[in-house]
Amino acid sequence: MNQEFAPIPMQTIGPISLIIDGMAEDINVPMATFETTLWPSTNRGAKISRLAGGITTVLINDCMTRSVIVEGPNASYIAKLATTLETHRDSIDSVISGTSRFAKLKTIHTQQVANLLYIRFAFTTGDAAGHNMTTKAADAILTWLLEQYSELKYVSISGNICTDKKVSAINGILGRGKNVIAELTISREICEKQLRASPEALVNLHIKKNLIGGLLAGSLRSANAHFANILLALYLATGQDAANIIEGSQGITHCEVRDGSLYFSVNLPNLIVGSVGNGKHLDFVRENLLLLGCIAQRDSGINSQRLALIIAATVLCGELSLLAAQANPGELTRSHMIFERQNKKN
Repeated sequence: MNQEFAPIPMQTIGPISLIIDGMAEDINVPMATFETTLWPSTNRGAKISRLAGGITTVLINDCMTRSVIVEGPNASYIAKLATTLETHRDSIDSVISGTSRFAKLKTIHTQQVANLLYIRFAFTTGDAAGHNMTTKAADAILTWLLEQYSELKYVSISGNICTDKKVSAINGILGRGKNVIAELTISREICEKQLRASPEALVNLHIKKNLIGGLLAGSLRSANAHFANILLALYLATGQDAANIIEGSQGITHCEVRDGSLYFSVNLPNLIVGSVGNGKHLDFVRENLLLLGCIAQRDSGINSQRLALIIAATVLCGELSLLAAQANPGELTRSHMIFERQNKKN
């Protein structure tokens, strides 16, 4: 089978002014996308970040999960197994250490249906996104469990409560990938001059579009305008598994008026990214990760966490700009037509 590459247009926007671990930085961000209006739109948000003093970013949690399914002779047998899993923690840690230098078990979560037990393992995986690492570790744990419990039967290495590349509530509740928040406070003057909308107008739109509109649509743990657009552009530029935007885009925008200014934040509880692993060997990906400062010599896990925080800040820039455009009648349509015509000429 021959390997070919599909070129995708890419531009660098910014710099975005952001604060990571209390340190202010200006960072240029590469975005690969066919939706070319994302570049100028997100760039407008980047300008706001500089004028408003920088986007603050916070990492809440970091883990990768894999769930397995086992089957017992009856519900009582499985219920007892579920209660005793934690007592085997030392043995399970030993099994995991035999599969990877970086995988470390954080939590074990179980759910039972009749005589079926769904076991969700959460691991830290260093700078890798950790899909393969966690699968390998879970496979080894599963083999060990079947050896310890003679009446236990294998059902699957993946029980769908991981949950990988599917819409779910469990990821937002228990965590999968990086749980990150980016926030920015924007003065009334900057809002009205740069976004052509008042803080009140933007909060009003957010309530009626993201919250009420999302409720009517049946959105699941999600209230945002277009996280997926920005995530895909950054995932492609940095060599990520792009299918992870399915759970990654399940996030919440929150904004309010504070002393006349606009407080604006994005919350991404399921951001699955890595700075090493499959896809990171490509030259353009290495260059982009270098640009973002995500392949420096740091403790294991810090580069991938930094990448997640930068992505969250970029999502904020794109989200803010789009909501501002939608707050002004006709602006979104005009902008698309202008920029798309320019690209056709080029």
